[in-house]
Amino acid sequence: MVRDPLADVVDAPLFIVPRVMDGLRAYRASAPPGALAALAATLLAGIEAHPTKFWVMKQFQKTLERAGDGDAAAGDHLGGELEKLMDILGIASSDGALGTNRR
Repeated sequence: MVRDPLADVVDAPLFIVPRVMDGLRAYRASAPPGALAALAATLLAGIEAHPTKFWVMKQFQKTLERAGDGDAAAGDHLGGELEKLMDILGIASSDGALGTNRR
């Protein structure tokens, strides 16, 4: 049986202030077209209506699933980019949702 990667995520409210939205807009503007730009757009469109850590981790999980089982370097890059988005959003830990080698 496959374990749900979001099972251990401890939900918490996020404080979505203008600085956070500006950070997401800047990230989206600098992201190359593809999964990360799409994720940034999804976050911008939905974070104010769903300002929770669990909702964000769910969006991250969808992005990871779309990325599939690419090479290790691509996966490492994607994980690093997700951590940048966590910093923008004020999320300290993914509670294991991004894997054991990520915060």
